[in-house]
Amino acid sequence: MDTALKTTADAAIKTTMSIGDSLLLAVVGMLIVFFVLVVLMAVIKGIRSVIASMEANAAAAAAPAAVAAPAAPAKPAANMVPAKGSLGDIMLHTVDDKTAALIMAIVADELKAPLNELRFLSIREKN
Repeated sequence: MDTALKTTADAAIKTTMSIGDSLLLAVVGMLIVFFVLVVLMAVIKGIRSVIASMEANAAAAAAPAAVAAPAAPAKPAANMVPAKGSLGDIMLHTVDDKTAALIMAIVADELKAPLNELRFLSIREKN
């Protein structure tokens, strides 16, 4: 009985695949990998189209709200009186006048303060 088990184990170890079987197994493995990649590609495209349609619906829903409320002309607040005069000189370091004016206008707009109430000491380009 011991020899029967030994013979079966030896037969299992000595079993080899032919070149044709090896090639077939390799091709089947590659086909499985490519099939899964195609499925993943389809899932990603599906998600992309769903997101695009959701964004289009959100934009379409926001558009009538923007059209329904006409933009009123900007009026200064009644309690805000513009300040008179400037608040000093500014030193410009490697920045031209136009760029400095744009920066000052953007800062004043973000702070919701009149430009002549802000004091800029210097403007320098940061590397």
